[in-house]
Amino acid sequence: MISTHGSPAMDPLPKNRLHKLIDRLPEEQLQAAERYLQSLCNQDDPVLDAIRSAPDVEEPFSDEEQQGVDDAIRDLRAGNRVPHAQILRKHGL
Repeated sequence: MISTHGSPAMDPLPKNRLHKLIDRLPEEQLQAAERYLQSLCNQDDPVLDAIRSAPDVEEPFSDEEQQGVDDAIRDLRAGNRVPHAQILRKHGL
């Protein structure tokens, strides 16, 4: 299809274009696409509006929190990891 300006025209219906894009998505991207589209549909949610408009407050880590982060980074670098399934079992999940 050619537009009146001589360039290829896009499908005039945005939903058709979106359906075509969704059909091309790899399976592993479908959940992320669904979450994003759902968030666009929830634009009038007062709770989400409050969260979106909340001020960014950055509180410094306490010494204990910083020590925990440092310990975790050290463990990761040393290869000390616990499988996710093991953590779930530990907590009865």
